[in-house]
Amino acid sequence: MRPAQEEPAAPSHARTLLKSALRISIAALIGGTLFLMIFEKQLIYYPARSLEITPQALGLPFEDVTIDVEPGVRLHGWFIKASREPSSATVLFSHGNAGNIGDRLDRVLSWRGLGLDFFLYDYRGFGRSTGAPDEEGTYRDGRAAYEYLVKSRGIDPRRLVLMGESLGCAITIQLAIERPAAGLVLEAPFASIPHMAAAIYPFLPARLFVRTRYDNVEKIPRVKAPLLVVQGTRDEVIPVAQGKMVFDAASGAKQYFPIEGAHHNDVYVIGGQEYKRVLAEFIARVVRQGPSNPPATGNP
Repeated sequence: MRPAQEEPAAPSHARTLLKSALRISIAALIGGTLFLMIFEKQLIYYPARSLEITPQALGLPFEDVTIDVEPGVRLHGWFIKASREPSSATVLFSHGNAGNIGDRLDRVLSWRGLGLDFFLYDYRGFGRSTGAPDEEGTYRDGRAAYEYLVKSRGIDPRRLVLMGESLGCAITIQLAIERPAAGLVLEAPFASIPHMAAAIYPFLPARLFVRTRYDNVEKIPRVKAPLLVVQGTRDEVIPVAQGKMVFDAASGAKQYFPIEGAHHNDVYVIGGQEYKRVLAEFIARVVRQGPSNPPATGNP
């Protein structure tokens, strides 16, 4: 009599499950990567069209400004005058990737006593500005805002401070490479979009496929103007390490100002009087010194 055959070994069933899990993982990886590639711009830019508040509603003296950049693209901005004349300097403010300039008026109010003129403008596709945002387009918008101040208003670059917030840091860095200014202030800068993609989607090879770069850490060594980097120590949007990467890579005169307990959007609130003091001292110092970087040749 032949002995009964043993049951098939269990590992074959485990191998089948492993293969199925592997196929699902690969499909999810491919699907997630395709999603990022298709909706890349929608994941980077969050423009709001409606202006919830205006300088007029806050009693701020201002001028409505429109700038023709190219066919189909007209920028809208506000030139907000200082509380006293003459102003000590003009700040060209490039905002973050969400909302519009209406959301940034509270910081202008909080810094009202510094005697600064502010020019706030919306990138293409934000607020009342026409067009749709992309990397090269936002660079052109920054140049157009700068040219408006220098050429149309006759502002001396030695009295012009470039300030960027989050996404606006990238526009500010590019502008500082190409145009002279007294100094630049970067609030919550990131290393690059590929670095951010890797931080947000660590399970996807996102940094290999994103086409938008905003490569701040690579560009910042080319900036010669004095630099102030401001960052909240509890920033939940941009890793603090990325802001430090940008600061460490800068080659010129620089100052790092961490604001303890501040998150991504409340840096100027938590920073309060201390941020105001540091900003005022930085601007006073760089405006006295004048621009450190001559205009580059051959730029658009």
